Amino acid sequence: MASAKTGPSKGSGQTGSVLAFPGRIPNQIGFARDELQRILDLYGRMVAAGQWRDYAMDFSRDAAVFAAFRRAAERPQARIEKRPSLRNRQGMWTLFGEHGQVLKRGHELPGVLAPMERRLVKAVDE
Repeated sequence: MASAKTGPSKGSGQTGSVLAFPGRIPNQIGFARDELQRILDLYGRMVAAGQWRDYAMDFSRDAAVFAAFRRAAERPQARIEKRPSLRNRQGMWTLFGEHGQVLKRGHELPGVLAPMERRLVKAVDE
């Protein structure tokens, strides 16, 4: 019986918290616990500041997406996307704005979330 391991799989080019088998691509990309904790921490602070009211998550074979909404019926005010296939290029993390514009790309989640953190500081200061 083949043994499974958690975490990044060497050779498959995929990362996430799903079980990974050598040479096998996972069926969906997910957020690791610490990544999701960081995103939900930002979400909670934005809710407390009155900026966001709802969120949605989408997990596919290519990407994991967290979208935050001011109102549920609108387009997302911010979208955080994790694409492990871009890890060796511009970075697997992307922050999109309300109109789909790329606000920040990077290899590390905290750096990509920085524009939203700055927006939060401005919202609290007002």
